[in-house]
Amino acid sequence: MSSLVRFGGRLAVWGRSLTRPQTMVLMIVMVCCVGVWAAAAAGRLSLALSLVAGLLLGVLLGILHLSRWIGGVYRANQAANRDLRVIMEQLQRRVVATVEKERIASGERHQELTRTITRGLRQNGHGTDLLLRAQSREIEALFQLFQQFNPAAPMPSSGDFALNPTDLLDLMHLVRLRRPRLVVELGSGTSSVWLGYALQKYGGKLVSLDHDPGYARQTRALVTAHGLDDVVEVREAPLRELAANGKTYQWYDVAALDDVTDIDLLLVDGPPAATGPDARYPALPVLAEKLAGTATVILDDTNRQDEKEAVQSWIREVPGLTEEQRLLGRHAVLSYSRATASVTV
Repeated sequence: MSSLVRFGGRLAVWGRSLTRPQTMVLMIVMVCCVGVWAAAAAGRLSLALSLVAGLLLGVLLGILHLSRWIGGVYRANQAANRDLRVIMEQLQRRVVATVEKERIASGERHQELTRTITRGLRQNGHGTDLLLRAQSREIEALFQLFQQFNPAAPMPSSGDFALNPTDLLDLMHLVRLRRPRLVVELGSGTSSVWLGYALQKYGGKLVSLDHDPGYARQTRALVTAHGLDDVVEVREAPLRELAANGKTYQWYDVAALDDVTDIDLLLVDGPPAATGPDARYPALPVLAEKLAGTATVILDDTNRQDEKEAVQSWIREVPGLTEEQRLLGRHAVLSYSRATASVTV
């Protein structure tokens, strides 16, 4: 009994899932079957055979319709497969083209990167070679400096903001050759101590200006530690606005040098470049009249554009000033002669 109930339930579910056309066909088939059974039971064989023939004809027509439907589904599937194949081929070609393009681009980037790395290695190797040569020159100059003098205290560091050993060595060479009686230095520091030893040895006096009170005190302490107070005088000269050649500059207070005349050697190593463009240009427009009849002017850091332009401006504007060939370092050496200036005028 339970089996019949379950079968009936499944049959009811199946019946509800049928569409209306399917339900009508099923009802017609059932009616035909009932008609055949009834005609056979009543002994009307011709009617029963007619109904059976109609039923077979309906089944044949259903089979033909089903065949046509299956054929349509098959053809639709074939068309979908062809479309999918075309899409896949197009996608494959695009993927292959993209991969090939990226492969070529990657190859080109790899070659460019290889060339860049190779060029960088060459440049670094060249730069390292230049650095080693520069270090060798500075070390050699430092040895020569200490062979000339016997410091009484530890010497301050050279380089960076101070003069390099090669510049100091050329400066000491000029002091030894020209024996200046008065040296004025713009920007105190390491060079003040080395100049103090040179002037103590060969005779002369150094006046050093510094705009920074703290740095001036530090230089004075170094001068005292080395026993050079009788040779070196460090003066504070705060920066003031100064007009020169139609421009305004931040330069040392000129009052700090009111009592200074007949400068035999002028070392320009300040103010710092950070104080403004062409920071060191005013040195000669201000101090040219305080130079001795024959004097030497040294400008440090002429590897920088502002200092290069300052040298050219000085030569154009100050009669009697000519540039010499330096032996070492990054400074410029200029000779001044008032007699030559008078003849030129």
